[in-house]
Amino acid sequence: MKMKRRIVTLSLIMLICTSSMTALAINNTSIGPLTIKSAYDLIPGKLQTKTSSELVLKKENSNKAKSFSTSDYTDTKAVAEKKAFYMTTDYGSLSVQYALIDNGKIVLSGNSGIYSKENTKALTADNMYGIGSVSKMFVTTAVMKLVDEGKIKLDTPITEYIKDFKMADDRYKDITVRMLLNHSSGLMGSSFSNSLLFGDNDTYSHDTFLEQLKLQRLKAEPGAYSVYCNDGFTLAQILVEHVTGIDYTTYITNNFVSPLKMEDTKTPVSEFDRDRLAKTYYKGISNYLPVENLNVIGAGGVYSSAEDLCTFATTFTKNSNGILSQESIKAMENKEYLNGVWTDDTDNTLGYGLGWDSVNLYPFNQYNIKALSKGGDSILYHSNLTVLPEQNMAVAVVSSSGSSSYDQILAQEILLAALKEKGAINGIKQDKTFTAPEKTTVPTEVKKYEGLYVSPSGFIDIKIDKTGILSLSFPQVPQNGSQTFVYTKDGTFVSSEGATSFKFVEETNGEIYLKQTSCQSLPLLGQTIFNMYIAQKENVNKLTESVSQAWAKRDGKKYFLLNEKYSSLVYMMASPNTQVSFTKGLEGYLGLNRIVDDNSAIAILNGPGVLSRDLVDYTFYKKDKFEYLSAGGYIFVEEDVIENLSIKNKFTCTINKDGYARWYKIGAESVNKKITVKIPKNAAVVVYDSYGVLVDDSLISDTKEVTLPKDGTIVFLGDAKAEFNIEYKE
Repeated sequence: MKMKRRIVTLSLIMLICTSSMTALAINNTSIGPLTIKSAYDLIPGKLQTKTSSELVLKKENSNKAKSFSTSDYTDTKAVAEKKAFYMTTDYGSLSVQYALIDNGKIVLSGNSGIYSKENTKALTADNMYGIGSVSKMFVTTAVMKLVDEGKIKLDTPITEYIKDFKMADDRYKDITVRMLLNHSSGLMGSSFSNSLLFGDNDTYSHDTFLEQLKLQRLKAEPGAYSVYCNDGFTLAQILVEHVTGIDYTTYITNNFVSPLKMEDTKTPVSEFDRDRLAKTYYKGISNYLPVENLNVIGAGGVYSSAEDLCTFATTFTKNSNGILSQESIKAMENKEYLNGVWTDDTDNTLGYGLGWDSVNLYPFNQYNIKALSKGGDSILYHSNLTVLPEQNMAVAVVSSSGSSSYDQILAQEILLAALKEKGAINGIKQDKTFTAPEKTTVPTEVKKYEGLYVSPSGFIDIKIDKTGILSLSFPQVPQNGSQTFVYTKDGTFVSSEGATSFKFVEETNGEIYLKQTSCQSLPLLGQTIFNMYIAQKENVNKLTESVSQAWAKRDGKKYFLLNEKYSSLVYMMASPNTQVSFTKGLEGYLGLNRIVDDNSAIAILNGPGVLSRDLVDYTFYKKDKFEYLSAGGYIFVEEDVIENLSIKNKFTCTINKDGYARWYKIGAESVNKKITVKIPKNAAVVVYDSYGVLVDDSLISDTKEVTLPKDGTIVFLGDAKAEFNIEYKE
């Protein structure tokens, strides 16, 4: 089954990422980070420098030392400035901020880009950014501090600490504290409804989280494998609150932020000047956006600066700041990813510890240097924190727009330059190079791996011919064509240039996986490697006649989102609706979900890394003669409910007591007419064109007037009983 528009929840719940470098990149429209402007040799102009007054310590005894000799790390400074400049010219970042800490002192601090498009205000080290999933290091540290204090044990079930934690799957009783922090809990992924909001720190998502879990199943046995899971860290935040009896923001402020004098580190519920946050933008919207609040704070809601993150990083170095015991620091560095199903332990950017995305980060493993890394992405902000604990060094990079992948590579390049300059390494190794593979005959037994595979990006059809050619095609997007790889004597199928290889692996859990190893070189920035399972074999799901008929009635239908708050960023990205349609041969699937009865389709991905992250089951049900769709906490209604917008000169629209969105189609008699809307408090009006592209969101544009597009839609959003007064203009 092909989705003409993916259900909005599938976009929303992928927001807080390990690193987009780990994304599948096997089709012609690269899903990884390789689609950039053409590379060319840019010479950085004069970058913004700090004034002499800014080079003074901001506060007494602060680790955020802004004074360092221009002769210190001179070469490293040049590398940082040049590559940060490329980030803002070739890799889509509006602004980038970075810092390097060495033995407890900030020895390098800088930025590139602009604070906003509207003025020439200079960026400073005190500007703040959303750090996305780097926030997970704060909640992990909070848990480990409570472990140090004997208040929590890592291998004790969560139910011992949170008595009202229950799920619709009895296996939840086996989830331990450790499993939350190493991504092996088996939780479905990301319960983010009403959590990512513009200028709104509503705690609904946090406050209802345990109730949401009561309706969910587990996607895997607790501890079976580590796969990225935001909900584990939201639950960890609630764990900290239950054990300490105080709210999470207060806890981290009292225990980390204030003692370390991290004055640029806040959460959405903190009081601070929001103008200190670097401005953000989104495609098609000219003005800067309201402040992005990610209200699942433990999973991704902290704001900070590069220097503050470097100060925080001293928690994890050999010469620690004393926040955690050495025992807890070492426990966080453990190769937790090897506790369950995983690919072979080789060069990789992904390898979970406790909190960390990687505890054996490439390329530092090539120098026998332990490197810990955590990346973070929301819709508008991106970040990376990379720590070399035995070297007492760390780099933090934060950015507006761009990607945590790029931030990670910038951090990597700064650290390598610094290691060389201080004499910790003799030189920087050359990037890996590759040659065309030598083809050999495919063994007969490999043919059994032909067939249908499912990946997070869609279905893959794999064929293997006897000459040694593996062909990948994509039945849901046939316009992408196919890709070919040749069989080599080491048992892998390799791309023509040699940088990407595939191998089939039969794992202990009974699944057959397609493993991808890929070296990605980003011109002007650097090189990275990932090694992971990217798809699993699937026997085609065949429907009974009665089930097939039930789903055929939905063919072509659209379903519109009802229960997301007026301030949600979801409305900015695209019209939040989905349309069901079928792909020949895959009629047994709704998107990637296997249809199991007349009204349900369940998620089937089952593997480590990022393979089965953020899964959602779909359930259709009838209410008041209309059909609704429930998916991961989101509720949609069929388009038959949607009427044309009134053509009366003046009329009102009132939100019902259920608080659901009020959708209307823009009929022929309303096309190209201009309306003005009197918008009540805590409400918004959003308009989309016929392609679902945003025309106007009153919360973003602060306008109360809009021209209605042909075949578009308009949605009124707000609190229950909110009343909108609409008038057509002559």
